Amino acid sequence: MSTLTPSAALSGAFLIGGDLPVHRLGYGTMRLVGEGAWGEPADAAKARRVLCRAVELGVTLIDTADAYGPEIAERLIAEALYPYPPGLVIATKGGITRQGPAKSEYVGRAGYLIQCVEMSLRRLRLDRIDLYQLHRIDPRTPLEESLGALNNLQTQGKIRHIGLSEVAPVEIEAARKIVVVATVQNRYSLADRRHEETLAYCEREGIGFLPWYPINAGKLLKPENPSAQALAKLAARHSATVAQLSLAWLLQRSPVMLPIPGTSKVAHLEENVAAAGLKLNAAEWTELEKSAGS
Repeated sequence: MSTLTPSAALSGAFLIGGDLPVHRLGYGTMRLVGEGAWGEPADAAKARRVLCRAVELGVTLIDTADAYGPEIAERLIAEALYPYPPGLVIATKGGITRQGPAKSEYVGRAGYLIQCVEMSLRRLRLDRIDLYQLHRIDPRTPLEESLGALNNLQTQGKIRHIGLSEVAPVEIEAARKIVVVATVQNRYSLADRRHEETLAYCEREGIGFLPWYPINAGKLLKPENPSAQALAKLAARHSATVAQLSLAWLLQRSPVMLPIPGTSKVAHLEENVAAAGLKLNAAEWTELEKSAGS
């Protein structure tokens, strides 16, 4: 596989909400901030370079959240990329509070979510957020209150499309009685397919599916994993890495799949984007699925 000129455009296109075009291979920003999504990056200038390079490589979907830092990832995006190039879609999320590294709490009250949106607009220097995702459903708050607030903000023109995160089909159905659901963001990868039912639902309904933690290659490469050697051999045939193979699998898995691999390093970013040009034939697909599932 050639990695001389990686381009996210090779991943194909998807219309979020039926009218918002993006290249299917995007970029997630959680790794730009401190460990456990807490605190400043070790090198802010380096983080901004990664964001700029992502756009240079054809990435048109950048996923972030106010909980990354908190607030730091959104600020870095504006510092690096504003004024934004035409066609760049910045998706953000709200509804999680941070109490420390990897410590969070779900908050879905209307007043809080309205504040989240207003502050994200300010940090990102936007008049409208193209895709705003409810980071988690708060079990203590009626869904009608949480999504009702986002619906009102959408009516006001401050949100273009609404998405959900970590949901099952029954929750998507309930949400669709209140708002139009454009995307779903769930944990999913070659090594972790717990949300197959949700992916199938999204595919039937034309809802974009953003798999977070989309590579999870560490699990596949552990020495105790019996599939590690087979996966490495298959990747070598394409002069690729298992991580790239994992991203290529996702892109071929479903036309609604929008992987958002994250990294804080330019070299790793370029490697991820190069996966957009990796194509698996039917025999390799079968071999990969068999190896990863062993």
